[in-house]
Amino acid sequence: MDPHHEPHSHEIDAHTGIATTGHEWDGIRELNTPLPRWWLGIFYATIVWSIGYWIVYPSWPLISGATRGVIGYATRAAIADDMAELQARRASQAAGLTQASLEQIKADPNLFRIAMAQGKAAFGDNCVACHGVGGAGGKGFPNLNDDDWLWGGTPDAIQQTLQHGIRVATDSDTRISQMPAFGRDGILKRDEIVAVANHVRALAGLPTDAKADLARGRQIFADTCAACHGPQGKGNQEMGAPNLTDAITLYGMDLPTITETITNGRGGVMPAWGPRLDPTTIKALTVYVHSLGGGQLDVGQRG
Repeated sequence: MDPHHEPHSHEIDAHTGIATTGHEWDGIRELNTPLPRWWLGIFYATIVWSIGYWIVYPSWPLISGATRGVIGYATRAAIADDMAELQARRASQAAGLTQASLEQIKADPNLFRIAMAQGKAAFGDNCVACHGVGGAGGKGFPNLNDDDWLWGGTPDAIQQTLQHGIRVATDSDTRISQMPAFGRDGILKRDEIVAVANHVRALAGLPTDAKADLARGRQIFADTCAACHGPQGKGNQEMGAPNLTDAITLYGMDLPTITETITNGRGGVMPAWGPRLDPTTIKALTVYVHSLGGGQLDVGQRG
């Protein structure tokens, strides 16, 4: 027994007139102060209310479920009904998107509004991890807000890219191109790569190394790079070859980055969303991406 804790008979405290509990610690006696009646009333009322709740509503968990209560109320059923109603409304809206062409969607304000809302949601669920919330992209991931496209920015081109992806081995219709690793594969020597890298910076109007042999770089570019990027470095969307003259790149235009790109090549992969998303969602995503600011007009729409 605790030597400081001594049992004590119940007695009345001389100073307060309240009975003690019979316990004493180091000469301090515990008063048996009664709880306020209003507090006890509320406490007992909550006990009665909880018993009533247990009887009326589902509350006690069982092995394979829970007690249903007298009224059998369940929020799951209400949520299921709400979800079914929402799906029905979406189905009627999606029917219009499914049947309409991209041109018809853009021409119809109501369909365009629905496509934008659905496309924005799909973009948030599937695309922001790489392209960012606003589609601004990042290193290795294209900016969808500018007018610089690797594979084309028309609605049809965007839909094709979304549907089949880029460099997806399991999709026979995927966008595919492969930049050679000129240095790693021994196609170009180190000094030749440096010369070409400086020429690429010159194409974009950027400063070059004072000791760079630009004439040599220009010739090497014509021999090894122009087949994809074009003689003037303007790129080729049919091959996914970027425009090298506008200083807009996926990886950077500083000399070390360009040298790394030429040495080891680049080959980013974008998933094919066709097997993962339904055609209506693909169409809505197409409309949304095209509207971000960098979308191009179809050939027939250009003035």
